[in-house]
Parts: sequence; structure tokens; C-alpha cells
Amino acid sequence: MKRIEVVLSGSGGQGLILAGIVLAEAALAAGWRAVQTQSYGPEARGGASKSEVILSDVEIDYPKVERADVLLAMNQESCDKYIAGVKENGLVIIDRTFVSGLPASPARIISLPITKTVKERLGKVIVANMAALGVLVAHLPEIPPDIAERALLKRVPPGTDLINRDAFRIGMELAGLAP
Repeated sequence: MKRIEVVLSGSGGQGLILAGIVLAEAALAAGWRAVQTQSYGPEARGGASKSEVILSDVEIDYPKVERADVLLAMNQESCDKYIAGVKENGLVIIDRTFVSGLPASPARIISLPITKTVKERLGKVIVANMAALGVLVAHLPEIPPDIAERALLKRVPPGTDLINRDAFRIGMELAGLAP
């Protein structure tokens, strides 16, 4: 049995709920069973936001992350709050644009300038969530990048497909994979 637990976290307005939905849909398209849950603060923007995605090769009997295999932290607050919940051999991906202090963790940590790079290359930070998704997919061999990209294109608002695709590809590049 294989079960992969992923937490995407940041602040409201960063688009991590959408990124989690796209990740779950890509997992389904790749033949996995998947479930996505979300939580966010009462503020529409700026409050805490978290999306949890579970991938499994068998039926998922509990839809919440117990010990994350992967944590994506897009701001300092979410890094501080969720890093302790990552497995010892897990992976923490941080957006160093907004995360400067790293709490102690036995997990492997990857620090990338996700939002900064998207702003520099595309002129907009609103699609940093799709760059972060690209980084995640690059570290999840269970989900082929082309399947994730197709799931993304089906989910993003009309007229934003190309910039979101470009952001996803920037994330793949940041993670060391050519799109």
C-alpha cells in the first residue's frame, strides 16, 4: 500500500486551495486515488490557508493528513505552524520569498524563490501558486508533469491558461526539471 500525504500552506489569496485541487485531479488522471480537503481563516485574503491532498493506491479511509510526506510553505506563518507535522524522511518546500526563518526539522528542506521568480519572469505574483505546483510535481514522481499540466489547464479561469501554464513550467525549472 502506498499513501502520500501533501500539505500546501500559505495565506488566503495565494491560490493554494486551487493548487491542491489541481494536484488531486492530476493524481486521479494518473491512476491514483486522491482526496483533497481545505481549511482557511475567516478572512478572504491574508488569513491562514491550507490544502491537504492524499494520494493512495488503495481506498482512502481517512481524508486528512496525519503526518505529511511533503509540505509546501508559501509564508513564514504556515512554515512555523506545519513543519512539525512532516515525517522524518519527508520533504519541506519553502518559498524563500516569504520564508526566512526555518524551524528545526529532520525533513529535507528545499528553499526556492518561487514568488520572486514568477514576478520577475511573468510580472504577476498571482500565479505563484502554479509555480509552486510545478515544484511539487517535480518532486512527486507519481504524477507525470504533462498530466498535471492538463489538469491545471482544465481548472484555471478562462483567459489565464497560458500564464498559469508558464508559471507551472517555471516551477518545474526551479526544481531542476525542464518542462
